[in-house]
Amino acid sequence: MPIRPAVLLLSGGLDSTTMLAYAVHHGFDVHAMTFRYGQRHAFEIEAARRVATAFGVRDHVVVDIDLRTFGGSALTSDIAVPKDRSADAMAHGIPITYVPARNTIFLSFCLAWAEVLGATDIFIGVNALDYSGYPDCRPEYIAAYQHMANLATRGGVEGETPLTIQTPLLHLTKREIVELGLSLGVDYGITLSCYDPSPAGEACGHCDACRLRLKGFAEAGVTDPAPYTAA
Repeated sequence: MPIRPAVLLLSGGLDSTTMLAYAVHHGFDVHAMTFRYGQRHAFEIEAARRVATAFGVRDHVVVDIDLRTFGGSALTSDIAVPKDRSADAMAHGIPITYVPARNTIFLSFCLAWAEVLGATDIFIGVNALDYSGYPDCRPEYIAAYQHMANLATRGGVEGETPLTIQTPLLHLTKREIVELGLSLGVDYGITLSCYDPSPAGEACGHCDACRLRLKGFAEAGVTDPAPYTAA
């Protein structure tokens, strides 16, 4: 079968890197998109560049937008990132690290690029298990966005290139994501998931993203090779 172009949202973290490995393994010609959106740190962009280079993606673009204009999140405003929350706390409610409409905005940029490329697949590493309760990571959201995309694009309306939002990690636990990535040869030492890393770029080990990631590695029976602060 011919290689299929696909647009993939790449943050440089655990989920998006595993998803990239999956897409490459399944023969997609990946065009990766990363956002510099006014987040607290640029280390995730550096991680995304490392990952894109490691997998030899066709293109990797870093898009500049500034969601600090609106704020409303600990990732885009001067609000403390929650630390050491219990598993029960992380399982209930929408945390302050949720960035309003972020995935909707990101997917819209991906949709535009997919139209230009003639791609029928957009990959996003959303996960409905072992996650922090973000509303734009739910299956209902993805289904609704895919429906909208096929009403809003030439390929969708004319039926020539209907779009599929690919979510290979949607129903996997963090343990299963780690295991999948390791089976595909992912070097997680070059990735970063932390919301609040040290000035040296080391993961804090205490924010929700770190705790969920460490839980996944522990349940998989392996050590996370990414650097963490000693504290």
